Amino acid sequence: MVVSTPAVAMRGGSVAIGGRPVLRAVDVAVAPGELVAVLGPNGSGKSTMVKAMTGLLPLTSGEVHLLGTPLSAFHDWKRVGFVPQRASAASGVPASVWEVVASGRLTRRRLLRPLGRADRRAIDDALDTVGLAHRRHDGVSHLSGGQQQRVLIARALAGEPDLFFLDEPTAGVDAANQLALADALGVLKRRGATLVLVAHELGPLRPLVDRAVVLRDGRVVHDGAPPLDLDPQHAHHHGPHHEPADHHHDHTPHVASPLEHP
Repeated sequence: MVVSTPAVAMRGGSVAIGGRPVLRAVDVAVAPGELVAVLGPNGSGKSTMVKAMTGLLPLTSGEVHLLGTPLSAFHDWKRVGFVPQRASAASGVPASVWEVVASGRLTRRRLLRPLGRADRRAIDDALDTVGLAHRRHDGVSHLSGGQQQRVLIARALAGEPDLFFLDEPTAGVDAANQLALADALGVLKRRGATLVLVAHELGPLRPLVDRAVVLRDGRVVHDGAPPLDLDPQHAHHHGPHHEPADHHHDHTPHVASPLEHP
């Protein structure tokens, strides 16, 4: 039996923020082509784990391998896409949907090189995949929050990565846009992409999930079939939609990462 190298693996991963442990000796491996949901109550360390896997937060102990390479030696960032938690895709700068999605090609192009045929094809495909081709010329600031989240996914898609990380892609997104996001992720999964997504609840994403990793107090308490008691009311017992502990790092010194596109 041939065992494939994990697309991403964390071994003994721990993260402390301001001296306070947030992630505690986590062991997680995701096989190529898997869609793994990272679940858990508020403050459990879900976002922290994904950001540590992508180098956006440093480990205090343990190790991460991306596509078979130690994170410290990994340079093939064009193969990795990261979709942050929902915020304005325009970031206060007037931009069209097409322009924001086109910025996802930066990891595939040499500096100052104009867009080529392959770039434009990838941008068009990304817009089609998230169902926003008809809005390509619209300003991102004119879109709903759910549509802006789909723009961010299209931006990551445009880079044609093999491995995607998505941090709560459906948080605060209405039902119609959740279905559109699920359709887009279904297309990626059928193409063989590996997806790791943080979720507060699964909703329409549940049929796509191969495995769920559930965290509590920074530790893995379940790794297997998605629990049935997380959707949807049970998750809300734990508090607001966002995770105070996971987001405490927003106030810590910034850690640079090649995944942060303009």
